[in-house]
This record gives sequence, structure tokens and C-alpha cells, in this order.
Amino acid sequence: MKWTSLNDLRESFLSFFESKGHLRMPSFSLIPNNDKSLLLINSGMAPMKKYFTGEEVPPRTRVCTCQKCIRTPDLERVGHTARHGTYFEMLGNFSFGDYFKNEAIPWAWEFLTVTLEIPAELLWPSVYEKDDEAYAIWRDKIGVPENHIVKLGKADNFWEHGSGPCGPCSEIYFDRGIKYGCGSPDCKPGCDCDRFMEIWNNVFSQFNNDGNGNYTELAQKNIDTGMGLERLACVLQGVDNLFEVDTVRCILDTACEIAGKSYGADKKHDVSIRVVTDHIRSATFMIADGVIPSNEGRGYVLRRILRRACRHGKLLGINRMFLEELCRVVISQNENAYPELKAKYDYILKVVRLEEERFNATIDAGLGILGGIIDTAVAEGKTVISGEDAFKLYDTFGFPIDLTREIAEEKGLSIDEDAFVGLMNEQKARARAARGNISGWSDSSKSLLENLPATEFLGYESLECKGKILSVFVDNEAVDTVSEGECTLVTDKTVFYGEGGGQVGDTGNIWLGDTELTVLDTKKTNGIYLHECRVENGSVRLGDEVLLTVNAARRSAIKRNHSAAHLLQSALRTVLGTHVEQAGSYVDEHRVRFDFTHLSAMTAEELSRVEAIVNENILRAEGCSTAETDIASARAMGAMALFGEKYGEVVRVVKIGHSSTELCGGTHVSSTGEIGLFKIISETSVAAGVRRIEGTTGLGVLTLLEEKQQIINETASALKVPNPNAIARKAESVQSELKATKRELESANARLAEIKTESLLSAIKPVGKFLLLTATVEVKPDAARALCDSVKAKHPNGVAVLAVVNDGKLNFVAAAGKDAVAAGAHCGNILREVSAVTGGKGGGRPDSAMSGGRDIDKIDEALKKAEEILAAL
Repeated sequence: MKWTSLNDLRESFLSFFESKGHLRMPSFSLIPNNDKSLLLINSGMAPMKKYFTGEEVPPRTRVCTCQKCIRTPDLERVGHTARHGTYFEMLGNFSFGDYFKNEAIPWAWEFLTVTLEIPAELLWPSVYEKDDEAYAIWRDKIGVPENHIVKLGKADNFWEHGSGPCGPCSEIYFDRGIKYGCGSPDCKPGCDCDRFMEIWNNVFSQFNNDGNGNYTELAQKNIDTGMGLERLACVLQGVDNLFEVDTVRCILDTACEIAGKSYGADKKHDVSIRVVTDHIRSATFMIADGVIPSNEGRGYVLRRILRRACRHGKLLGINRMFLEELCRVVISQNENAYPELKAKYDYILKVVRLEEERFNATIDAGLGILGGIIDTAVAEGKTVISGEDAFKLYDTFGFPIDLTREIAEEKGLSIDEDAFVGLMNEQKARARAARGNISGWSDSSKSLLENLPATEFLGYESLECKGKILSVFVDNEAVDTVSEGECTLVTDKTVFYGEGGGQVGDTGNIWLGDTELTVLDTKKTNGIYLHECRVENGSVRLGDEVLLTVNAARRSAIKRNHSAAHLLQSALRTVLGTHVEQAGSYVDEHRVRFDFTHLSAMTAEELSRVEAIVNENILRAEGCSTAETDIASARAMGAMALFGEKYGEVVRVVKIGHSSTELCGGTHVSSTGEIGLFKIISETSVAAGVRRIEGTTGLGVLTLLEEKQQIINETASALKVPNPNAIARKAESVQSELKATKRELESANARLAEIKTESLLSAIKPVGKFLLLTATVEVKPDAARALCDSVKAKHPNGVAVLAVVNDGKLNFVAAAGKDAVAAGAHCGNILREVSAVTGGKGGGRPDSAMSGGRDIDKIDEALKKAEEILAAL
């Protein structure tokens, strides 16, 4: 057994199974594709579930992968032990109805004992206690002694998850040695001690569970293998845990260098070092796969991980930005196996940097408030922090509840989780109410469509067709005929595009002789097109053959905007980087709205470049083509897919010129020249990490230009400029005049203030050791402070106390010269008592202070209090 690096181990495994006829597949994204049961991929098998269930056809019946995985149920435990981590890689070889136990077991043994040269005597297989077939293969075919094969029960060696495919497992354990054992002479796999470490698990999916404990043999038997890469590296490198593995240790050592700490010297510091090391690995890979920090879903997982790393960095004494530096190490250690890390290098660093900046901006205030809450709870003998306090920290300071919980637990406190959840639910309910109801047909209405066939869509090739009416609906009820008002028609064929993929539905007309219906909108559900109509005259009934005609001018405008959206995405990726991905879109006859992933507002230069690239592609008048094919062929053509979108067996590829190839079911121009021109109207923020561009094309640009010209003309008229081209010069002239007028006004106000100050200073009088000025002024507080400062400057032993009334509010300001302060005057103390007379409070420094008041009727009494205080000194 020789020392092997983690990266070499990964390559060794994949190459070995390639030699056994397996297709080496790249790791799937950490973001599950069309699987709402998972936030993040957490096992090697998870992204291939549909291959096992038969819902999708695998690219080959034998495949092998090294899958990136994230698990966060034990997030709070990460760091406290060396066993727990959130990120890991899972090696796997899979068979979909191809080979079974007679091949899987020998190959596992060959890889471990021959390729990796692990001594056979250190390996112990386990089998399900009723799996005689696997037991016989280990004993008779591999030659493992019976006293080295362990039979375990269903809890340990049988994989199932409710009803569906299931089967026995056969695991392979590595014997770490007596020093890790419990000392029992009967110690073997299955014991609770640390001596035997599972490194390989073969799941033999051979049964179907009906959910009632009844098992039947599957016609197609599958192999699902799992082996943790880091765990295997521990064996080959002779280390105790994943943090000691070579690539992970590089990250850990860098964290120690930044913090100026030594790993192993202090238990508390070790916890924080492990947290930072693990979390930056997870964050780097999550960001590379498209996860953006947010307050929901997987984005919240990422935010929790990054902010927990930030906090533990502070516990290590790191008082500067540091996560970006660690990211670089993660990428350098993994970029050969995962090229997406290198491709998105700058983007990953930017996301981490911005999130660390955001957290640093609030953490000190948040930690201070939380510290106060904890101190108060401890002082009052409480053991629970209120849900209201926890929610305030989350809602106001961006503190993840997990971080509040962790810090509280360190002080022996818990959180009122029920109250916190209740407040969170109230907030979500308010958000839902604000969004309103934007759905189409209700579920009960959709049930009326269950027995209807899918509509044949002919709208790509034509804008007119004949179709037979299959259903008529009025007020969500099926009827036979309609002669007035609004209704919904379903026909067997249509040329009307149904709303979908961000494109609005078509409008137009339906004709039957002299009968005319205006189509107000078109929607679709489960392949059935719903024409929402208004009867203009006549009537239609079930079975009628009607003529459907699309509003051609509107469809053309929509096509221009939709094709422009594709060119826009391509241009954005060119200018901003390949991290740009579509996050939503809306296309109608007036505009294109495109949402995309990007972390900061675009500069004017970037917007100009994007707009120029789109228009250059338009002016080339390049052809646009479509093709229907399978998803694998489409991706081989370089087609971009909308992430998370569910595609059928046949997909439509839209290729626009040389710059854009996407999966899309929308309608498009036949040449980019038809778009005419593209103009960006605005660029704004939609959510954290998501930007929005709105633009228009063709006649929409002309309308926009007309609107701009009208504004220019109106401005010229208001400025009394005959030639609109001269408004910029006129605006500069007006601006200069305004500045000059403002300077003159400021000078006049300053002179008036001097006169007023001189008038007030005449009222200054001796009080004991001091000269005191008290007065009520109706100016802004800043002006009152300036007045007090002038007293302080002119009279070193002077004290000024002013009551300031502004917009019905009462404040007090005070100032004292240096000799007055030396003689015992203290403005903060003076105003504390002065304000109290009017029901207010406040204070400040000895030489300057400001406070609030309430009862304006008591100003005279309050100012008299200032005289009493100075007289007593």
C-alpha cells in the first residue's frame, strides 16, 4: 500500500472502471436537475435516480463518476469533531440492468487489492445476513476466509427507502489497527469502536418493495456503488481524518497561516480552523455550480456556510478579509478535476468577497446586540432567548438563526424556536399576499381538460389554420355553445402560441363564416392550448370547424423581441463572463425583459458594449434555424438550456446566427436583420445576485426615440430654447446661474447670521465664574451649534445654552469655552438637567452637547435651570 494523493486516487478509480467498459461521466452539478426533493446533491446516486427508475435512459448501461456532494444536517457539528464535513466527493460505479454481483464484487476487490495494493488481510467484507449469493462470491470466488466475512442485519446491510426498488448491500471495511479498537477479542465490522472503517458499499438493487413489506424480484437488477474519496484517501495516506488529507490540509495550513495559529495547539482554535477549512471548500464548489447567497433554499445554505466561516475567522483573531485567499487554494487544488472552478475563477472570488463584505458590515453590530441579549438573559437567570430577539437579529442584521443558536449554545442558552418560526411564517405570509395571485386556471378548472387530446401546434410554419372545436368553457364550466361575452375554446389544431418559456400568448381572431371571436390571450397546460376569446358577433358550438388567424403584426414584434433576448444573453456572457445564466425572462410585443445572474450593477461602458454586440449581430442579417432532436444531441451542438427546466425526449434547438444556440420552444425571426435595432431601456436589480435588463426592438425602438424626442422638445420649450440641439448648453448656463445665485444667497444668509449672532451676544451675562448666553432660536440644529461655537470661540469662559425650535420639534444645544470647562462647566451634564425640565433627555461632552426636549411651554423654565447650575459651581 503506497501513499497516493487525493487527485491521483480519483483518476485511478475512474480509469479502472473505464477499463471495465464504463462510461466516465463528469460530476453532475450540486444543484439537482428537475428534482425538488433535494436542495443539493448529497450522494453519488442522487443525480441518477431517474436512470434507476427507468424515467430516463442512461447514456450507457455502465457508468462511473466522482460526484461532488454537500450534506448539511450536522452543520453545527462541523469543526467540533474531525469526522464531520459538509463537502465530500463520492466515487461510484453503476450498472443499469447490465452486470450484477458476480462482476461488482470482484472488481471492487481488484481495485482495492491490486490497483491500490491494500493488503487483503486488512479488508473485511460484510453482507446482508440473508444474502447467501454475495456471501458465496466473497468466500468461493474471491477467497476471503469465512472468519473475515461478517453477516449483518437489515439495519446495516439492506438499502431501502419506503416503497420501490431496494436490495441488500455488501460493504468493505478497512482494519485501522488495534490502537483504534475497543479491546474486545470479538471486535469486527459492526462494532461501535473506530477500528473498522467502511470504505466501499455495493448496493444490489434487486427487489421491489410494495410498501407493505412484500418483496418481489426486479426484472432489471442494478448496481449502485458508493465510496467516499476523502475516506479512501485517509487509508492510503495513513491519516486519521479528512482534514489531514493532502488537498484539504493545504487549505487548513493556509487558514492557520492567515490566523497565525498552529493546528493542534489549542482545541478551541482547532474547531474554528476546521470550520473555515470545510466551509470554504463547500462554498467554492456551490458558487461554481450557480448557487448565489440568499435568504431562501440552497442560497441560504451557502449564506449560512460563508457567514459561519467569517465568524470563526474572527474567533481566530482574523480581522481582515480572508475567505477570498482561501478560495484560491481550493481552486488550485481541484481545478484539474473540476475545470469549472478555473472557468469561473473571478466570479467565485467576487461572490465570496461581496458576501464577506456584507457580513462584516453588520456582524459587529449584530454580535454586540446578541451579546447584550445573552448578558441580560444570564443576569436574569433565563435559559431561553426570545423568538422576537432572534428574529430581529435575522431580519435586521442578516444573522442566520443557526449562527444565533450556535453562539447562544456556547453560553448555555437555547432559542424559542416556535416563536421564531411563527414570526418567519408571518413574514412569508405577508410576502405571499403582496405578490398576489398570478396563476392561470384553477386546479378544479384544469380537471375539465383531463380527457382532451394534446393540441397540434402549427404556429411555427403558419399564422392561419383550420381547427375543430373540442371544448367550450364559460366561467370555468363546459358548455355546448356560446354566443356572447367571454369564453375559452380548445381546438384540435392551432397556430396560436400558448404562453410559455417567458413568451406571451398570441392574440388574433377565430372565424366561422360571419361569426367573429377576438382571441384575447392564449395559454397552454399539458399540451392543450386554451384560446381566451370574446364573441364579437354570431355563435360557435362544439364540433364547429373554424378558421384561426394570428395577429401577424403583434407576432412579428414578439418574435423580434424573443430573438433579441437570445442575442442579449450571448452578448452578456461575452462582456461579463460565462457565469451569466438566465434567471427568468418576459417577452411581449413591446419589450424584452431578461433576468440574469450577476453580482453587481453593470457599468455604462458594459451596457454600451452589450448593446453594440447585439446590434452588430442584427446588422449581419444572419440566418436563424431550428431543429428538433434529443437532449444529448442538443447539448453536443452546444445548446444552452434554462437551468432547472424540464425537457421532454424531443427538444427544439434555436440557432441564431453564429452567436447563439439555445433550447427554446418560442417563436423567432428567420434572419437577425428582421429585428431591425435593439435598444437597452434599463438595467436594475431584481434580487441578490440577479440583475434585469429591459430593452426593445424594431418599431419599439422608433416609439422609444419618439418619446425621447418629445421630452427633448418639451425641455427646450421650458428652457425657452428655439433649437432643441442647444438644450445642453442652455442647461449648463442655467446651472451656472443657479450656482451664482446660491452663492449670493449663502453670503447674504451668512451676513444675516452674523448680525443675529451679534444681537444675541449682546444678551450674554455674567453668572458666577462664567459668562452665560441663553436664548430660544428658530433655526436648524446645525445653525444653532454654529452659533454656540461662535460664543465658545469669542469667550473662553463663556457657556451658551440654546433652545432650538424647528418644525415643531424641541432640541437643546450647548457649548463651553476651554476656561469654562476648566472651571467645572460640563455641557453634557447641564443639558441632561435642562432637558429633563421639558420631559426630554440627552447629554454629551464637557465642551459640546445636544439633547432632545418635549414640552415647548417649559423652555423658559429649562433655560433658567442652566443659570442655576452654573451659579452653583
